Amino acid sequence: MNDRLKDKVALITGAARGIGKACAQLFAKEGAVVILTDIEDSLGQNVATEIGDSVFYKHLDVSQETDWKNTINWIQGQFGRLDILVNNAGITGINQGLGPQDPENCSLEAWKTIHQINLDSVFLGCKYAIGLMKQKHIGSIVNISSRSGIVGVPQMAPYASSKAAVRNHSKTVALYCAEMGYNIRCNSIHPAAIQTLMWDEMLPKGEDTEAARLRLAEGIPLKRMGMPEDVAYAALYLASDESAYTTGSEMVIDGGILAGSAASPGKR
Repeated sequence: MNDRLKDKVALITGAARGIGKACAQLFAKEGAVVILTDIEDSLGQNVATEIGDSVFYKHLDVSQETDWKNTINWIQGQFGRLDILVNNAGITGINQGLGPQDPENCSLEAWKTIHQINLDSVFLGCKYAIGLMKQKHIGSIVNISSRSGIVGVPQMAPYASSKAAVRNHSKTVALYCAEMGYNIRCNSIHPAAIQTLMWDEMLPKGEDTEAARLRLAEGIPLKRMGMPEDVAYAALYLASDESAYTTGSEMVIDGGILAGSAASPGKR
């Protein structure tokens, strides 16, 4: 199947690498016009060129409202519509020089910075996407949350909080759009243990990366880390008309981690 998104226009944030890049590649393959956005302009432009003629790169700092307005206005001027938004951009806070992030020692500055990039961006993306999508009376918003939006993470309090808020806001957007009769759906995806640079940042320091990945995989029911494409295919389903009756829902892509507990009975 190569036409699941035929004639649709999709905006993907944080798409220069990882999950966003995988979504851009897959969406273009399935027939969409893709606006690939990031703040890493050289890398993002190279990725857009690599994927093909149906992909356009735009600089978008997702924490800045002016950037959102400019991007949405450009899309409206170029294409006259927006069918899909994937709010993917975000940071863990681990390697951004923000200091400790546990509930006791996290600074207010670090808390605000992580929420601005991970949560304010989703609010702004939904806000401005709705304004354009409702003109054609159709749209699908896919917000990339995290496993950490469902459970607590002791050393990553602001990250977990921001992703939990993304999960809840997705449901609010879904209900609002249904109430208004916009025919715009909104759902969230909750990845965990996906083999990306973001996850590599969270692996133990001083250990070979591949060895750390293998050790982590031992605690996953499917015994492997996921790949960005595993998340991209979930996003493809939610972006396509196949999920026309799906809104306000959440998809967990974690190899079975949240299906059980570390304290659950094992095989005898």
